[in-house]
Amino acid sequence: MARVTVEDCVDKVDNRFELVLLAAHRSRMISNGSPLTIDRDNDKNPVVALREIADETISPEDMKEDLIHSLQKFVEIDEPEPAPEEIEADGGGATEEVTFDRMSEEELLRGLESLDPPERRDD
Repeated sequence: MARVTVEDCVDKVDNRFELVLLAAHRSRMISNGSPLTIDRDNDKNPVVALREIADETISPEDMKEDLIHSLQKFVEIDEPEPAPEEIEADGGGATEEVTFDRMSEEELLRGLESLDPPERRDD
């Protein structure tokens, strides 16, 4: 690879590691049949990918999103949350106050004493 090509790319992508990832991903895309945005000039795919990044014929941000998407095994779909008006229109239930029955200790003991004990079986 030409040093000039890499130095031109560093201006577009600050992190060299990220540059390598993006260029490798673009090179794989070219190998799989993606159309070129510049003339090949008898260069190999990694050099063509670096030249595309240097000439800004492809967006590094778009390449980054495409790289992330290609590495994901499970894509979570974000569903929009309902607007507050929709929640209130549905009845929401959030405005209702929940009440609990309270029982004193004496009432609990009386209730337990009033229960019939289970029958004993001799097995």
